[in-house]
Amino acid sequence: MKNLTLKQLRYFEALARDGRFRRAAEACAISQPALSMQIKELEQELGSELFERSAREVKLTAFGQTFALRVREILRAVDELGELARASRDSFLTRLRIGIIPTIAPYLLPVIINDLNKTFAGIQIEVRETQTAKLVQELAQGQLDTAIVALPVSEPSLTEFELFKEEFVLVRRPEDEGKPVPEREALREMRLLLLEEGHCFRDQALSFCKIGPARPREVMEGSSLSTLVQMVSAGIGITLIPEMAVPIETRSAQVSISRFQSPQPSRTIGMVWRNSTPMAKQLLQVSEAVRRSAEAMRGQCAGGDG
Repeated sequence: MKNLTLKQLRYFEALARDGRFRRAAEACAISQPALSMQIKELEQELGSELFERSAREVKLTAFGQTFALRVREILRAVDELGELARASRDSFLTRLRIGIIPTIAPYLLPVIINDLNKTFAGIQIEVRETQTAKLVQELAQGQLDTAIVALPVSEPSLTEFELFKEEFVLVRRPEDEGKPVPEREALREMRLLLLEEGHCFRDQALSFCKIGPARPREVMEGSSLSTLVQMVSAGIGITLIPEMAVPIETRSAQVSISRFQSPQPSRTIGMVWRNSTPMAKQLLQVSEAVRRSAEAMRGQCAGGDG
């Protein structure tokens, strides 16, 4: 297999990830026929088909799935060589590919991007917002440098850096203002609004309320915290949101906010990156800067609540 190229491997990885020639071609900035030709040449070189093709999508063959695992290892190693060169050449990294989960992004992202641009002049920041499982996968594949998620991730290949802890608050109708806050056992009997499956915040809220998967009809789902708060405002139910979301999500919703008695539900927010990255020293500097930004933002929010 003398004719395999890194370009072909990147094209293959894009098609394996996206499942459609058009989207993979757009991601690789080439034409769809050119991508198709490169994949065909790769299969001919290997002597085995990598994809099952249909009118709507392509799927990896059994060999293709095994091949994909090795390709991701190779591309990650190549990317880390580039990171090593950047780390040795620059006093600080010039590009930062950062992932962030949806229940943090709208509230923390504008602050940290502004502060990182001020702290590290010339840095190019690329943001990816998606759920934790996908972020961890993309970190492992070298598509991201770091991610801001709820800890622990408990992935041995990742370093975890704690940024801060935050509590959850109860969102109810305006007329519930001043009423006693229900015990968490009582929340199970109410119409509880939660994020759809896949969000770690959903799992944390269910855990606090002691609601297991065997009680799916006890809850209603929304796609975002904004949707949940607006549903409460419409009188549909109650919900829990992280305290950093309160200033933004309650501006256009008629709701009341209450805090739970101890023990209060909470989560730990942190940054994660690969143990093997050559940029570990720089990412530690980034995480320290993000922590300072988050502390300042949370202090302002607390002052506004008062």
